[in-house]
Amino acid sequence: MPSNGAATRTATEERLYRIGDVSRLADLKPFVLRYWETEFPMLEPIKGSSGHRLYRQEDVDMVFRIKRLLYDEGFTIAGARRFLRGHEGNFEAESTATSHAVEGKSQLLSRKMLLDLRDTLRAFLTLLERR
Repeated sequence: MPSNGAATRTATEERLYRIGDVSRLADLKPFVLRYWETEFPMLEPIKGSSGHRLYRQEDVDMVFRIKRLLYDEGFTIAGARRFLRGHEGNFEAESTATSHAVEGKSQLLSRKMLLDLRDTLRAFLTLLERR
């Protein structure tokens, strides 16, 4: 049976990204990525024979998780590191849980805003009725 060279090559080759590629994809400066490597042990790009950092797809995914935690969700670096350690391998569930939590918070915020608006409008109505 002849072997399929393309299938074997695809199975063994992994897409690798240089730091400039990841920098552009994530819209981050390369020095930020290098700093994150020192702060997040789970972010471990491999070093090529030339010494360049090569990010696997799982590293790129981790960069986006870290960015979301730090920039969108307001975690500190230490807090994001703890969160990632506690949720290793559970990112789909984490993403769903986070979206449900955000949705719940936004509903509470909307309700509070509506109640505050109602109270303010009642106060204005009361003032207008006195005139």
